[in-house]
Amino acid sequence: MHYLCSNREAPRGHCYPKLSTKQDITYAEIQQPAFEIMENYIVSARKYRPDTFESVVAQKSLTTTLKNAIHSGKLAHAYLFCGPRGVGKTTCARIFAKTINCLHPTADGEPCNECESCLSFNQQRSYSIYELDAASNNSVEDIRSLNEQVRIPPQIGKYKVYIIDEVHMLSQAAFNAFLKTLEEPPAHAIFILATTEKHKIIPTILSRCQIYDFSRIEAADIIAHLQGIAAKEGIKVEHEALRIIAQKSDGCMRDALSLFDQMVSFTQGELTYSKVISSLNVLDYEYYFRLTDFILEGKTSQALLLFNDVLTKGFEGNIFIEGAAAHFRDLLVNGDPATAPLFEGSEELRTRYSEQAARCKPKMIFSAIRLCNNCSLNYRASRNKRLLVELTIIELTQLSEEGEEGGGRGPKTLKPIFNKLQAKETASNPQPIRQPNPQVQQQTVQTQRPTQQNNVQAPQQESQQQTTSQRPAVGRPVANGRPPEMQVRRGGLFGGSRALSAGIKQEGLPTTTAKTEAASTAPQENAPVPVAEKPKTLTTESIVQAWTSYALQLPENERALADRMKIMRPELTEKECFCIAVDNQLAAELFESEAKRICDGMSSYLNGITPRMKVTVNKIVVERHVSDRPKQYEILKEKNPLIEKLRVELNLELAR
Repeated sequence: MHYLCSNREAPRGHCYPKLSTKQDITYAEIQQPAFEIMENYIVSARKYRPDTFESVVAQKSLTTTLKNAIHSGKLAHAYLFCGPRGVGKTTCARIFAKTINCLHPTADGEPCNECESCLSFNQQRSYSIYELDAASNNSVEDIRSLNEQVRIPPQIGKYKVYIIDEVHMLSQAAFNAFLKTLEEPPAHAIFILATTEKHKIIPTILSRCQIYDFSRIEAADIIAHLQGIAAKEGIKVEHEALRIIAQKSDGCMRDALSLFDQMVSFTQGELTYSKVISSLNVLDYEYYFRLTDFILEGKTSQALLLFNDVLTKGFEGNIFIEGAAAHFRDLLVNGDPATAPLFEGSEELRTRYSEQAARCKPKMIFSAIRLCNNCSLNYRASRNKRLLVELTIIELTQLSEEGEEGGGRGPKTLKPIFNKLQAKETASNPQPIRQPNPQVQQQTVQTQRPTQQNNVQAPQQESQQQTTSQRPAVGRPVANGRPPEMQVRRGGLFGGSRALSAGIKQEGLPTTTAKTEAASTAPQENAPVPVAEKPKTLTTESIVQAWTSYALQLPENERALADRMKIMRPELTEKECFCIAVDNQLAAELFESEAKRICDGMSSYLNGITPRMKVTVNKIVVERHVSDRPKQYEILKEKNPLIEKLRVELNLELAR
C-alpha cells in the first residue's frame, strides 16, 4: 500500500492511505492514522530484570554477602562491583540501594516493594538514589557537582546512594577530586561504583572500596533462565537451540536475552535448533561428527569436499576450524567419565559424543586439537587461508601412530591421499604391456649374472667386466642423521654426478654400456651409487676437504660453528695431525671442546682415519687490541716499514 503525507489538512507527521481516484474520501474518514498505535514493547533484558536478590542469576555468593551485611547493619561507605558485561553489576547495585532504604525489609533481607521508598524507586521518582554514567560525566566539574549534592540528606529513607556506572571512564583529575569525598563521606552517603575494567582504576580508589568480583554466567544457568522466560511467554523452545544462544552470549545474560528476543522474532515464537543455527551463522555439529568419521577412516577427499560444502554456505574457514577444535575438545572430555560433566549439552548429545569418543584414541584427539589450534593461530596471517585449512584437514585425516606421538605437529610422512581413486582409474584404463628390447634385456642379464649361481664358466674377460660393473661402491656413513641420498646431492664433496661418471670411466667400460646399465638399474631404489675413492694417506687438501664437508653437514642449530669453520683453513703439520689458527682465546676454548667430535666426524671422509687437531691463537691479532699506542705503532711499522718513512717525510708525531 502506498502512503503520502499531507501538509495542509492533516497534522504534520501523520501518514494516510493514498487517495483513490474512483471514490472520494473525506478528511473525517481518514482522520485515524494508517498504522495503529502498537502496544509498548519491552525487551526481555528490561522486562525480566531482577528486582530482588533471590532473582539474580548465578551470583549467589555475592548476593548472600550483601544480604548479610544489610541484616547485620554493617554497611561500608563505598563498594566496587567489577566483572564482565551483562552479569548483574548494575542490577545488584540497584537492588542493594533499594533494600537499604526499604522501611519494612523482609526477614531474609529482601525489599518489601510496598513502602514509599520502594514504590518511589520502582516508579523511578526516588530522590534518594542517584545513577551517574561516568562515561558521559567524567570531568572535574561533574565530580564537584556530585560532591555538593552529597551534603544534602535523603528525603525518604536512611541513606542517599550514588551508583556510578563505568567508573573507569573518569579522568585522572576527576579521580583526584573524588578521593576526599570517597574516603570520608557523610554518614548518610553510600557510593556504589561499577566497572568492567578494574585495572584502569587508580589504586587510591581501590583501597577505599569493598571490592566484589562478579563472574561470568555459566551456560547451564543461562539456559535455565531462558527456559523460565519462554514458559512465561508461551514460547516453544528446544534445549539445543537455547544451548547455542548460551554459547554465543559468552557468559553475558544481557546478550543472551537480546539473542533470545531476536530468535523469537525470527522463528515466530518457536525456537528450533535448525532455525537458530541458520540465523546466528553457527555450523551444525553434524559436520564435525562427519569430519571425525572421515578422520577415523582416513578419507581425505571426502573431508576436503565437506570443507568445500561449508565454504559454499558462506562460512569462513576459521569458523570451521575453531568449531572442529571445540568438537575434539568435547570428544576428549566425554572420553573419560570423570571429565564428562565438563560437557555442556543435552543427554542425547552427550551419549553421541561418548560413542564417537570411544572410537578415538586420546592421543589422536589431542593431536587433532593441537593441529586445529595452530591453524586458528596462523589463519589471520596466512595469505592463502583456504589452503591453510585444507592442509590441516589433510594432516587430520592422516593422523597415525607416528603422528599421534608428535604432539599435534601432524604425521611425519603423508600417506597417498587419492590412492583409491588412482586405483580405480588404473583399473578402468589399463596400460598396454610393453615387450622388452632384446638387446637391453640381454645387457641386463649380463649385468645381473654375477649375482646368480652359474655352473658354466664364462671367459675371463667377460667375468672381469661383469665383476667390475657390479662392484658395490662403498657408501659414505650417515652423518648427524642425514640419509646417503642427501649426501650424494652435494656434488664433488660427497660423491655426486662427476664422481659417478669418473668411476665409470676408470673401470674402462664403453659409454653406451654405462648408459644402458644406468637406464636398466634406474628404477631400483637401493641401487649402489659409486663415489670417489677416499684418501689412504692424509694431505692438506684432504684435510681441508673433510673439514669443509663436516661443516656443511652440521645441523641448523649449529650454524655459528659451521660458518666459523667454513672461513678457516686447517694445515697438516704432522702425519695425522692438523692445526687451526683462531683469533682469540674464547674461540680456542670452543674448538678445543669440540675437537673430538670434529675429528670423529672428519674420519668418515678420510677413509676411517681419525686425525688430531691442535688449536693456536694468532698473537698478532691479539696484540692489535692493546691500549698502548706506541706499541700499536711498532706493530704497524713491523708489518709495513713504509709507515715510518711516511712519518719522517711529513714530520709527524705520534699522539699520546
